Amino acid sequence: MDSRVITLRYKLRFLTPAFLGNALQSAQWRTPPFKALLRQWWRVAYAADQAQHLNLAAMRQAEGQLFGVAADRESDSRRSQLRLRLSQWTIGKQRDWTGLDAQRVTHPEVKNREGKPAPVGAHLYLGYGPLEFRDRQTALKRSAAIQSGEEAVWSLAFPANGDARRLHRALWLLQHYGTVGGRSRNGWGSFSLTPADANTPALDGPLDRALTLPWRDALQQDWPQAIGTDADAALIWQTEALPNWQLVMRRLAEIKIGLRTQFRFPAARADGQIHDRHWLSYPVTNHAVKDWGNNARLPNSLRFKVRADTDGKLRGVVFHVPCLPPPAFRPDRAAIVAVWQQVHHHLDAEARLQRIPA
Repeated sequence: MDSRVITLRYKLRFLTPAFLGNALQSAQWRTPPFKALLRQWWRVAYAADQAQHLNLAAMRQAEGQLFGVAADRESDSRRSQLRLRLSQWTIGKQRDWTGLDAQRVTHPEVKNREGKPAPVGAHLYLGYGPLEFRDRQTALKRSAAIQSGEEAVWSLAFPANGDARRLHRALWLLQHYGTVGGRSRNGWGSFSLTPADANTPALDGPLDRALTLPWRDALQQDWPQAIGTDADAALIWQTEALPNWQLVMRRLAEIKIGLRTQFRFPAARADGQIHDRHWLSYPVTNHAVKDWGNNARLPNSLRFKVRADTDGKLRGVVFHVPCLPPPAFRPDRAAIVAVWQQVHHHLDAEARLQRIPA
C-alpha cells in the first residue's frame, strides 16, 4: 500500500459574493462547505471511472472511506482520509448592498399598478433568501457576506492512492463549475483556484469526455453524475465578457427569467396541477402542486457559474447537470425530456450566449 501523502495548495478567490452561513447565520470562511462541494464533484469523477458499471453501494463505500462516515455504531464510523485547511476563518466583509443592485431587469410576470411588466432587482431575483427587499432596495438579510475579491489559501492533503486521480478530477470540476454557499446554483459563491506553490498543478485543460453523458441517458439516475451533452456538444454556454460581477449577475438573471417564463402557466394562481415549468425547479411562487405540497424541493439541474477571463473581465457560464427528479415527484419522463429539450433550444437561440466546449 502506498503510504505517501499528496499535499496541494490553491489560492481560492471569490469572483461573486458568497453566502456561507456559520452558526450565527453570518458569512464566514469555513472548510465544511468546500469539503461538501468536493464530495459532490468527486461523485461525478467516480461515475466517470465506472462508465456503464456504476454500482451505487460501492460508490457510497468508497466515498465513506475517503471522506469519512459518522454512524450510530462506533464500528461503522470512519475518519476522513482527506484533510482540508484554510489560511483564514474570518467573517465576511460585505455588510451592505446599497447601490449594487441598481440596474434592474424586467420580469413579464411582475406587474406594476398599471398592469405592465415591472423591473425587479437582478441580484434579488437570483439571491432571494440571503438577500431581501427592504426600504425599497435589495439588502442583505443577515449581517455579512464574503465579498467578491476576497481570497485565502486552501490546502488539501490526501493519500497517494487510487482516489488521488479522482480528487484531481474533482478539483478540475470545482475550478470550472464549482460554486459554494446559499443560492450557489445561481452563480453566487463562484470562485477560482490557482496554484499557490510550485508543487501544485494548475487546473486547466479541456473537459474530459468521460465526465460527460448524453443528457437523456443521465435521466436514468436521480442524482447529478455528469455534465450533459447533446448531438452537437456539451451543454455549456457562456455570456459575453463583462467588466464586473454586478453586470454578469444581471445578465444571468435576464437569461434565467427568459428560460423560465417561456413556460406559461394557464392562470395567475395555482390550479394544483403539474405544469411544464414545475419540472425545472420547485416550489414556484403562487403555483403549488397539490400532490407535492409546499415543502417539496426540486433543485434546478441547470446551473450558473462566473469565471474570470485572462484580461480580468468576467463571464457567466450556464451548464446542465441533468438528472431525474426523485421518485416522490412521480416524474413524467416524456414531459421532462420535452421541457429540457425546449430549454436547450432556448439557450442556443439566446443571442447573448454561445456554446463552449468546457
